[in-house]
Amino acid sequence: MKLSHLKQLQTYLQQFSKISAIYRVNDTTLKIVFDKNETIYCNMQRSNSSMFKCSEYPRSKVYNAPFDILLAKRFNRCNILNLELLNGDKIIRIKTALASAYKEEITYLQLEFTGKYTNVIILDADNIVLEALRHVDLFSSFREVRVGQKLLDIPPAPFVAKEYPIEDIEAFLYSVYEKEQEAQLNNLKKQKIAFLNKKLKKLQKLYDKLDDEASLLAQAQQSEHYGNLVLSNLHTISPYAQHLELLDYDGKTLSIELEKPYASAHLISNMYFTQSKKAKQKAKHLHIEEESLRSKIEHTKLFIHTVQNAKNTAKITLLFPKRVQNKKLKVNESIETFFIEGYKVQLGKNEKGNISLLQNARAKDIWLHLKDQPSCHVLITTDKQNLPEHIIQSAARLCVDFTTTSEDRFLVDYTPRREVTIQNGANVLYNKYKTIEVDTRS
Repeated sequence: MKLSHLKQLQTYLQQFSKISAIYRVNDTTLKIVFDKNETIYCNMQRSNSSMFKCSEYPRSKVYNAPFDILLAKRFNRCNILNLELLNGDKIIRIKTALASAYKEEITYLQLEFTGKYTNVIILDADNIVLEALRHVDLFSSFREVRVGQKLLDIPPAPFVAKEYPIEDIEAFLYSVYEKEQEAQLNNLKKQKIAFLNKKLKKLQKLYDKLDDEASLLAQAQQSEHYGNLVLSNLHTISPYAQHLELLDYDGKTLSIELEKPYASAHLISNMYFTQSKKAKQKAKHLHIEEESLRSKIEHTKLFIHTVQNAKNTAKITLLFPKRVQNKKLKVNESIETFFIEGYKVQLGKNEKGNISLLQNARAKDIWLHLKDQPSCHVLITTDKQNLPEHIIQSAARLCVDFTTTSEDRFLVDYTPRREVTIQNGANVLYNKYKTIEVDTRS
């Protein structure tokens, strides 16, 4: 972020006298609500920091790290005593005191927009670090950022920064967000769609390689026939033979090459009978494997379409939550899992996944389904009586996105799992429910 812009933003922020609320909306972005509900976002990403405004920035999850706990404790509903640009550098320092405190306790919120050392640091009145977004040791920088240590000042820049006047601060802040979001969104879409296309290609390859039922049954019949022929020609087969000359039932001689030698003719016949049995079993269950791959291909195509139509990076973050490696935890490949502000949202990729969701859900979990038409089942894991409506809205949008690519208005029913009665497979009945509208046209 340019120093010239930060100077003008510091002047703009001096109009505010309170911080009503402050918290992280994602790993590196702070939301600061000033008096009169004026909201400023600080993107504290290394080498790409900025300040911006937007109409709405979805919260990816609720953070409970020591930094976030202290941030809320020291700055929610606090008075701003002073707001300055520290040493004329890219550091905004906000001096605060809690409005409700019996004894005034000074705390500094230091927002450092300093390239690769970008940071948010909470300091006491003596410049001692209480917490920080990023802890920095002496091996990484000359300036240590560690709880309990005094924070050193950054040396002044050895040059005079150019001036870049801003005509309209509000318009500038909104434009920063739009430009950043567009660039980030395009990069994320490109990256995630490439990943999904690779996955789709693998699934399609597996689907194309599937044997057809007729050829499997023919293979089973041939293996069974060879097994019977071996039993009929036991006296002519030598131990460890790799080439067989068998007399067929029509009197003709049949030549067969074995892949490996066997100690006896009985072992050869057993090998053929085993092959025949496996081919029959595969033919019998071929439709299950075919349906499984087809549903995975369709789900991945819907996933790609959903990513392509994502309007912001928060939606991409929601669609691709960080995977927690746990070997003890068995992953159900028929279920897709998302997290919306800490709420676990599961989605059935196919009928098997829908059935699994219904069977494993708890009574208070919220179940969603498209109204009066086939759709994937969605489940919000919760034990709360009143679930925030925007969480239900986001889950309902997932239900639509992973059911159809049509752009229209859709109605999604939702109800606690205890109100859903399983009829057959994933077919259900439910009486007490509410309905929410999802418009995919915009």
